[in-house]
Amino acid sequence: MTIMNDLRISVVIPHLNQPQMLARCLGSLRDGTRPPDEVIVVDNGSHALPDVPENVTLLQENTPGPGPARNLGVAHATGDVIAFIDADCLAHFDWLDAAARAIQSHDILGGDVRIAYADPARLTVLEAYESIYAYRMERYIREEGFTGTGNLVVKAPVLETVGDFAGLDKAEDRDWGHRATGMGFEISYVPQMKVYHPARRSFADLYLKWDRQLAHDYGMIAGAHGKIRWLIKTLAMGLSPLAEIPRIATSDRVPGVVDKVKAFAGLCRIRVYRTGRMVDLMLRGRPERLAQKWNR
Repeated sequence: MTIMNDLRISVVIPHLNQPQMLARCLGSLRDGTRPPDEVIVVDNGSHALPDVPENVTLLQENTPGPGPARNLGVAHATGDVIAFIDADCLAHFDWLDAAARAIQSHDILGGDVRIAYADPARLTVLEAYESIYAYRMERYIREEGFTGTGNLVVKAPVLETVGDFAGLDKAEDRDWGHRATGMGFEISYVPQMKVYHPARRSFADLYLKWDRQLAHDYGMIAGAHGKIRWLIKTLAMGLSPLAEIPRIATSDRVPGVVDKVKAFAGLCRIRVYRTGRMVDLMLRGRPERLAQKWNR
């Protein structure tokens, strides 16, 4: 087995019109206790190519979607291990150090993703909401068999075996994780492997995310029984905020009562939107009109 100090770790970062955040991401990698051996940034059609340091490889992938961008980065990576992070994320100072230790005895790692607050003393509604309800990687791994690609570490031979990430027609992280676990690979959760992701700037950004997710979910249902289950889920969605009050009240992911109230307000707004979209899909179908929404 390759010892930890001999591991070569390549970091692959898809990028789209976020040059300042990319610079912060690269800085967090540079300042870590275990710097990467190789960094590959794959631009996915930005208005202008980002500036990157000389020791960072910059590639271009014109096919829309982070999946195709990651695939191009993987094709050029030379590491024993491939680590994925998004351009708008910040790596904790020992992110790769924790990954290098854990990957010795595992094939695929998913880490903890927390919200990066603009002002920790005054959370926005979206920051409070997403602190509790976004990026719940431990639950995704334990209950759903996938982890987010914004904090994913994989041995290169395993990645080659599982294959490419999907394009915009699928939720690429969930699709890839399900293929991996279907082949018998285990995804291990490593809480020390932390990445920080900013909350979305507006509810409109979050609506786009749910449009795509709901389109994927609706596209997977089949037959009359599937539509009945969808109807039941739609009815439950409208009532679900009340059932979430205990989760919000006991969560340690937001600091105070005011922030918990903000989280509940955000939850209500999102669940109402999701209910409306689910009704729309049930009545009109054509999930592809939502799945193809992508911020170019």
